[in-house]
Amino acid sequence: MNEIPVGILGTGKYVPERRLTNQDLEQMVETNDEWIVTRTGIRERRIAAPEQATSDLAYEASVLALEAAGITADELDLIIVATITPDMFFPSTACLLQEKLGAKKAAAFDLSAACSGFIYGLANATGFIKMGMYRHVLVVGAECLSRITDYTDRNTSILFGDGAGAVVLGQVPEGRGFKSFKLGADGAGGDLLRICGGGSRHPSSEQSITDRRHFIEMNGRDVFKFAVRIMGSAAEEALSMAGYEKADIDLLIPHQANIRIIQSALERLNLSEDKAMINLDRYGNVSAGSIPIALAEAVEQGRVNEGDCLVLVGFGGGLTWGASVLIW
Repeated sequence: MNEIPVGILGTGKYVPERRLTNQDLEQMVETNDEWIVTRTGIRERRIAAPEQATSDLAYEASVLALEAAGITADELDLIIVATITPDMFFPSTACLLQEKLGAKKAAAFDLSAACSGFIYGLANATGFIKMGMYRHVLVVGAECLSRITDYTDRNTSILFGDGAGAVVLGQVPEGRGFKSFKLGADGAGGDLLRICGGGSRHPSSEQSITDRRHFIEMNGRDVFKFAVRIMGSAAEEALSMAGYEKADIDLLIPHQANIRIIQSALERLNLSEDKAMINLDRYGNVSAGSIPIALAEAVEQGRVNEGDCLVLVGFGGGLTWGASVLIW
């Protein structure tokens, strides 16, 4: 039996209207625009409206992805939502999204791998389709990180934003589609980037709220060192698995965490900056939403052409990482 070639049939993205600029943050915490831009490359980020939750952002991106793919929600067999900011513990955000879309025939589940979640989701979806279990899978990376960001912490408050990106996966012509996935994790680094409060280890309590345990905690220095090492190496491994070389890359779609991390990956892959999709200056770090938003925006801008070799790569809390080679 010939293996089914699986690729992306359509993309979509949604970011909230409200912008939180570096100048706004100067009024909230001890920081300044120059300091933020020099160290991160971020100038502004989007913030969800009070009435918006992660499933709402996911819905807007999904509608556009379905439209681009030329299929209806009724044709979806599975919905995977990668997120660390679900609407609630359960039901899953994917189930809430299924209802919003009217995707009555679709199974649905959430996936938690932090900023690597979207690539983990793509790998799962590709496997389901290749084994003949499903035809069309919707994979969404969506976050409301503003809800878990401590705006009194000058080290983390400058980094995160809200948004969602979505793709529809299905069978594509021979020679196209995903050629490899490289996924990894190192739980020994779990304490470098985390939220402690609210789970079974530290249930929600008056004390956990007082201690601000429900916000992102990050050891920025060690996460940075990990990211610089893993972004380039994961991309190289995915290329090797697919039988491609650095020179074959037409466009790098990296996780949008820090411009210096992206530049380090470009240097390792021998790529110029125009070979990368970079939009963190406008959206900040959207965790699982970063890569699909960047991919959808690259498609919108006409930077992705049929036959192009794309490398998607990200890292995140867990610690986790993932990379994939995709022929468009």
